[in-house]
Amino acid sequence: MAVEYKDYYEALGVPRDASQDDIRRAYRKLARRYHPDLNQESDAEERFKDVSEAYEVLSDPEKRERYDSLGSRWRSGQTADAADFEDLFGQQGFGGDDVRVEFGDGGFSEFFERLFRDRASTAGTGPLRGRDHEAVLELSPEETLAGGRRRLSLDDGRSFDVNIPSEVREGQRIRIAGQGSPGRDGGPAGDLYLRVRLRPHPRFRREGDDLYVDLPVSPWEAALGATVPVQTLTETARVRVPAGSSSGRRLRLRGRGLPKRGGGRGDLYAAVQIVVPKRLSDEERDLFEKLASVSEFDPRAGSR
Repeated sequence: MAVEYKDYYEALGVPRDASQDDIRRAYRKLARRYHPDLNQESDAEERFKDVSEAYEVLSDPEKRERYDSLGSRWRSGQTADAADFEDLFGQQGFGGDDVRVEFGDGGFSEFFERLFRDRASTAGTGPLRGRDHEAVLELSPEETLAGGRRRLSLDDGRSFDVNIPSEVREGQRIRIAGQGSPGRDGGPAGDLYLRVRLRPHPRFRREGDDLYVDLPVSPWEAALGATVPVQTLTETARVRVPAGSSSGRRLRLRGRGLPKRGGGRGDLYAAVQIVVPKRLSDEERDLFEKLASVSEFDPRAGSR
Protein backbone atom coordinates (compact mmCIF):
# COMPACT_ATOMS: atom_id res chain seq x y z
CA MET A 1 0.00 0.00 0.00
CA ALA A 2 1.50 3.35 -1.04
CA VAL A 3 1.84 6.32 1.27
CA GLU A 4 0.69 9.40 -0.61
CA TYR A 5 2.79 12.52 -0.97
CA LYS A 6 2.65 14.77 2.08
CA ASP A 7 3.36 18.44 2.45
CA TYR A 8 6.20 18.34 4.95
CA TYR A 9 6.17 22.10 5.45
CA GLU A 10 2.49 21.96 6.31
CA ALA A 11 3.13 19.03 8.69
CA LEU A 12 5.59 21.16 10.67
CA GLY A 13 3.60 24.37 10.29
CA VAL A 14 6.49 26.33 8.76
CA PRO A 15 6.82 28.32 5.50
CA ARG A 16 8.80 26.91 2.59
CA ASP A 17 11.62 29.40 3.22
CA ALA A 18 11.94 28.44 6.88
CA SER A 19 15.47 28.29 8.28
CA GLN A 20 16.94 25.14 9.80
CA ASP A 21 16.52 26.68 13.24
CA ASP A 22 12.83 27.35 12.53
CA ILE A 23 12.36 23.77 11.36
CA ARG A 24 14.15 22.40 14.41
CA ARG A 25 12.09 24.48 16.82
CA ALA A 26 8.83 23.54 15.12
CA TYR A 27 9.70 19.86 15.22
CA ARG A 28 10.64 19.89 18.90
CA LYS A 29 7.42 21.66 19.80
CA LEU A 30 5.26 19.19 17.86
CA ALA A 31 7.27 16.18 19.05
CA ARG A 32 6.54 17.15 22.63
CA ARG A 33 2.86 17.63 21.83
CA TYR A 34 2.27 14.37 19.98
CA HIS A 35 4.76 11.94 21.52
CA PRO A 36 2.70 8.83 22.42
CA ASP A 37 4.14 8.69 25.92
CA LEU A 38 2.85 12.19 26.60
CA ASN A 39 -0.35 12.37 24.53
CA GLN A 40 -3.06 9.72 24.80
CA GLU A 41 -5.24 10.99 21.94
CA SER A 42 -6.05 8.34 19.34
CA ASP A 43 -4.21 10.07 16.50
CA ALA A 44 -1.20 11.23 18.53
CA GLU A 45 1.15 8.48 17.38
CA GLU A 46 0.21 8.97 13.72
CA ARG A 47 0.73 12.73 14.02
CA PHE A 48 4.07 12.11 15.72
CA LYS A 49 5.16 9.91 12.84
CA ASP A 50 4.13 12.57 10.32
CA VAL A 51 6.13 15.36 11.94
CA SER A 52 9.10 13.04 12.45
CA GLU A 53 9.07 12.06 8.77
CA ALA A 54 8.82 15.71 7.77
CA TYR A 55 11.75 16.64 9.98
CA GLU A 56 13.85 13.73 8.73
CA VAL A 57 13.54 15.16 5.21
CA LEU A 58 13.61 18.92 5.81
CA SER A 59 16.51 18.77 8.27
CA ASP A 60 18.72 17.15 5.62
CA PRO A 61 19.83 19.80 3.09
CA GLU A 62 20.16 17.28 0.22
CA LYS A 63 16.77 15.64 0.85
CA ARG A 64 15.14 19.03 1.28
CA GLU A 65 16.57 20.26 -2.02
CA ARG A 66 15.24 17.19 -3.86
CA TYR A 67 11.88 17.56 -2.15
CA ASP A 68 11.66 21.25 -3.06
CA SER A 69 12.61 20.51 -6.66
CA LEU A 70 10.63 17.35 -7.36
CA GLY A 71 7.70 17.58 -4.98
CA SER A 72 5.83 14.27 -4.96
CA ARG A 73 8.58 12.71 -7.14
CA TRP A 74 11.38 13.60 -4.69
CA ARG A 75 12.14 9.94 -3.94
CA SER A 76 13.60 9.48 -7.42
CA GLY A 77 10.17 9.89 -8.92
CA GLN A 78 8.49 7.31 -6.66
CA THR A 79 5.99 7.70 -3.84
CA ALA A 80 6.99 6.28 -0.51
CA ASP A 81 5.66 2.78 0.07
CA ALA A 82 4.90 0.95 3.27
CA ALA A 83 8.37 -0.57 3.45
CA ASP A 84 9.95 2.91 3.36
CA PHE A 85 7.62 4.03 6.13
CA GLU A 86 8.43 1.00 8.25
CA ASP A 87 12.17 1.53 7.78
CA LEU A 88 11.82 5.04 9.12
CA PHE A 89 9.62 4.36 12.15
CA GLY A 90 9.41 0.65 12.85
CA GLN A 91 13.05 -0.29 13.39
CA GLN A 92 13.97 1.86 16.37
CA GLY A 93 15.08 -0.26 19.32
CA PHE A 94 14.76 0.54 22.99
CA GLY A 95 16.51 -0.55 26.15
CA GLY A 96 17.85 2.40 28.15
CA ASP A 97 17.05 3.49 31.67
CA ASP A 98 15.50 6.90 31.06
CA VAL A 99 12.49 7.69 28.91
CA ARG A 100 12.61 11.39 29.72
CA VAL A 101 13.30 13.43 26.60
CA GLU A 102 15.90 16.20 26.66
CA PHE A 103 15.52 18.57 23.72
CA GLY A 104 19.09 19.84 23.37
CA ASP A 105 20.99 21.07 20.35
CA GLY A 106 21.99 17.64 19.08
CA GLY A 107 21.11 16.41 15.62
CA PHE A 108 18.04 14.49 14.60
CA SER A 109 19.63 11.07 14.79
CA GLU A 110 20.85 11.68 18.36
CA PHE A 111 17.47 12.99 19.48
CA PHE A 112 15.57 10.21 17.74
CA GLU A 113 17.72 7.55 19.38
CA ARG A 114 17.23 9.00 22.86
CA LEU A 115 13.55 9.64 22.32
CA PHE A 116 12.79 6.03 21.49
CA ARG A 117 15.10 4.22 23.89
CA ASP A 118 12.37 2.95 26.20
CA ARG A 119 9.57 2.22 23.76
CA ALA A 120 8.94 -1.05 21.99
CA SER A 121 8.69 -1.10 18.18
CA THR A 122 5.77 0.76 16.66
CA ALA A 123 4.41 -2.55 15.52
CA GLY A 124 3.45 -3.22 19.16
CA THR A 125 4.68 -6.82 19.18
CA GLY A 126 6.39 -8.45 22.15
CA PRO A 127 6.67 -7.30 25.77
CA LEU A 128 6.44 -3.57 26.42
CA ARG A 129 8.39 -1.85 29.14
CA GLY A 130 6.35 0.30 31.51
CA ARG A 131 6.63 4.05 31.44
CA ASP A 132 9.03 5.91 33.68
CA HIS A 133 7.66 8.40 36.19
CA GLU A 134 9.23 11.47 37.73
CA ALA A 135 8.54 13.14 41.07
CA VAL A 136 10.05 15.99 43.05
CA LEU A 137 12.03 15.15 46.18
CA GLU A 138 12.36 18.17 48.47
CA LEU A 139 15.39 18.19 50.76
CA SER A 140 16.88 20.68 53.16
CA PRO A 141 20.46 21.83 52.46
CA GLU A 142 21.60 19.75 55.44
CA GLU A 143 19.96 16.63 53.98
CA THR A 144 21.70 17.10 50.63
CA LEU A 145 25.06 16.91 52.42
CA ALA A 146 24.27 14.07 54.79
CA GLY A 147 22.47 11.68 52.43
CA GLY A 148 21.27 8.40 53.93
CA ARG A 149 18.00 6.47 53.84
CA ARG A 150 14.64 8.16 53.80
CA ARG A 151 11.06 6.84 53.81
CA LEU A 152 8.93 8.16 50.95
CA SER A 153 5.19 7.89 50.31
CA LEU A 154 3.64 8.34 46.87
CA ASP A 155 0.19 9.69 46.03
CA ASP A 156 -0.94 6.19 45.05
CA GLY A 157 -0.32 4.91 48.58
CA ARG A 158 2.97 3.15 47.97
CA SER A 159 5.82 3.70 50.42
CA PHE A 160 9.43 2.64 50.19
CA ASP A 161 12.89 3.52 51.48
CA VAL A 162 15.21 5.57 49.30
CA ASN A 163 18.97 5.72 49.66
CA ILE A 164 19.92 9.36 49.06
CA PRO A 165 23.58 9.74 47.98
CA SER A 166 25.69 12.00 50.16
CA GLU A 167 26.25 15.49 48.77
CA VAL A 168 23.39 15.20 46.28
CA ARG A 169 22.83 18.50 44.48
CA GLU A 170 19.90 20.61 43.33
CA GLY A 171 18.35 19.23 40.13
CA GLN A 172 20.02 15.82 40.39
CA ARG A 173 17.84 12.80 39.68
CA ILE A 174 17.76 9.64 41.77
CA ARG A 175 16.62 6.49 39.96
CA ILE A 176 14.36 4.01 41.77
CA ALA A 177 14.28 0.89 39.61
CA GLY A 178 10.93 -0.79 38.95
CA GLN A 179 8.75 1.86 40.63
CA GLY A 180 7.25 3.28 37.42
CA SER A 181 4.26 1.96 35.50
CA PRO A 182 3.95 -1.83 35.17
CA GLY A 183 4.96 -3.38 31.85
CA ARG A 184 2.62 -5.03 29.38
CA ASP A 185 2.68 -8.54 28.03
CA GLY A 186 5.39 -9.58 30.48
CA GLY A 187 7.55 -6.51 29.98
CA PRO A 188 9.47 -4.98 32.92
CA ALA A 189 8.13 -2.11 34.96
CA GLY A 190 9.40 1.39 34.33
CA ASP A 191 11.48 3.36 36.79
CA LEU A 192 10.78 6.26 39.10
CA TYR A 193 13.07 9.29 38.97
CA LEU A 194 13.21 11.66 41.92
CA ARG A 195 14.39 15.15 41.00
CA VAL A 196 16.01 16.90 43.96
CA ARG A 197 14.74 20.34 44.91
CA LEU A 198 16.17 22.35 47.80
CA ARG A 199 13.77 23.79 50.34
CA PRO A 200 14.38 27.38 51.47
CA HIS A 201 16.43 27.53 54.65
CA PRO A 202 15.38 29.67 57.61
CA ARG A 203 18.92 30.93 58.17
CA PHE A 204 20.97 30.51 54.99
CA ARG A 205 20.42 32.21 51.64
CA ARG A 206 21.48 30.34 48.52
CA GLU A 207 23.10 31.69 45.35
CA GLY A 208 24.11 28.80 43.12
CA ASP A 209 26.44 26.56 45.13
CA ASP A 210 27.27 29.30 47.66
CA LEU A 211 25.50 30.07 50.92
CA TYR A 212 25.13 33.38 52.76
CA VAL A 213 24.43 33.88 56.44
CA ASP A 214 24.25 36.93 58.71
CA LEU A 215 26.94 37.15 61.39
CA PRO A 216 25.93 39.32 64.38
CA VAL A 217 28.87 41.07 66.08
CA SER A 218 29.07 43.67 68.83
CA PRO A 219 30.34 47.22 68.15
CA TRP A 220 33.57 46.54 70.02
CA GLU A 221 34.16 43.24 68.14
CA ALA A 222 33.73 45.08 64.86
CA ALA A 223 35.97 47.94 65.96
CA LEU A 224 38.72 45.97 67.69
CA GLY A 225 38.54 42.69 65.77
CA ALA A 226 37.60 39.32 67.21
CA THR A 227 37.33 35.61 66.50
CA VAL A 228 33.66 34.61 66.68
CA PRO A 229 31.61 31.44 66.08
CA VAL A 230 29.55 31.01 62.89
CA GLN A 231 27.14 28.16 62.24
CA THR A 232 27.62 26.23 58.98
CA LEU A 233 25.34 23.51 57.58
CA THR A 234 27.11 20.79 59.53
CA GLU A 235 29.09 22.38 62.36
CA THR A 236 30.08 25.49 64.27
CA ALA A 237 33.17 27.10 62.78
CA ARG A 238 35.18 30.10 63.97
CA VAL A 239 35.97 33.06 61.79
CA ARG A 240 38.21 36.08 62.30
CA VAL A 241 36.46 39.46 62.13
CA PRO A 242 39.11 42.00 61.11
CA ALA A 243 39.36 45.19 63.16
CA GLY A 244 37.39 48.06 61.68
CA SER A 245 34.74 45.86 60.03
CA SER A 246 31.45 47.51 59.08
CA SER A 247 28.05 45.91 58.60
CA GLY A 248 27.83 44.12 55.29
CA ARG A 249 31.44 43.00 55.15
CA ARG A 250 31.60 39.41 53.88
CA LEU A 251 33.88 36.83 55.44
CA ARG A 252 34.49 33.78 53.25
CA LEU A 253 34.58 30.21 54.54
CA ARG A 254 35.86 28.06 51.69
CA GLY A 255 34.16 24.75 50.94
CA ARG A 256 31.33 25.20 53.46
CA GLY A 257 28.59 25.68 50.86
CA LEU A 258 26.54 23.23 48.76
CA PRO A 259 27.76 20.36 46.54
CA LYS A 260 29.02 21.50 43.11
CA ARG A 261 28.29 19.73 39.83
CA GLY A 262 31.93 19.06 39.07
CA GLY A 263 32.74 17.90 42.60
CA GLY A 264 33.64 19.72 45.78
CA ARG A 265 31.49 22.32 47.49
CA GLY A 266 30.73 25.99 47.18
CA ASP A 267 31.61 28.59 49.80
CA LEU A 268 29.85 30.08 52.80
CA TYR A 269 29.85 33.86 53.16
CA ALA A 270 29.22 35.33 56.62
CA ALA A 271 27.96 38.93 56.36
CA VAL A 272 28.91 41.09 59.34
CA GLN A 273 25.92 42.68 61.08
CA ILE A 274 26.79 45.08 63.90
CA VAL A 275 24.25 44.70 66.71
CA VAL A 276 23.85 47.42 69.34
CA PRO A 277 22.53 46.50 72.81
CA LYS A 278 18.95 47.62 73.36
CA ARG A 279 19.57 48.38 77.04
CA LEU A 280 22.76 49.72 78.58
CA SER A 281 23.98 49.40 82.12
CA ASP A 282 25.12 52.58 83.82
CA GLU A 283 28.75 51.62 83.27
CA GLU A 284 28.18 50.82 79.58
CA ARG A 285 26.42 54.14 79.10
CA ASP A 286 29.31 56.01 80.73
CA LEU A 287 31.80 54.26 78.46
CA PHE A 288 29.80 54.99 75.30
CA GLU A 289 29.41 58.63 76.33
CA LYS A 290 33.15 58.87 76.95
CA LEU A 291 33.81 57.33 73.52
CA ALA A 292 31.43 59.80 71.91
CA SER A 293 33.21 62.73 73.56
CA VAL A 294 36.73 61.74 72.51
CA SER A 295 36.13 60.16 69.10
CA GLU A 296 36.47 62.23 65.95
CA PHE A 297 34.98 59.48 63.77
CA ASP A 298 32.15 60.66 61.53
CA PRO A 299 30.28 57.79 59.85
CA ARG A 300 28.53 60.25 57.49
CA ALA A 301 31.64 61.93 56.21
CA GLY A 302 31.72 61.82 52.44
CA SER A 303 27.96 61.35 52.14
CA ARG A 304 27.19 65.05 52.34
